[in-house]
Amino acid sequence: MSDDDEFRTRRQLRMKVTAWVVIIALVIVGGGATVISLLFG
Repeated sequence: MSDDDEFRTRRQLRMKVTAWVVIIALVIVGGGATVISLLFG
């Protein structure tokens, strides 16, 4: 039972980290200049 909980927690953590990495990569590659120009005019 505890092994299953530990596995689930690790999987959620890895999914969260992967999602953040993808978001950051998209911002840097695709919309970095756009976001910066929107923020700073």
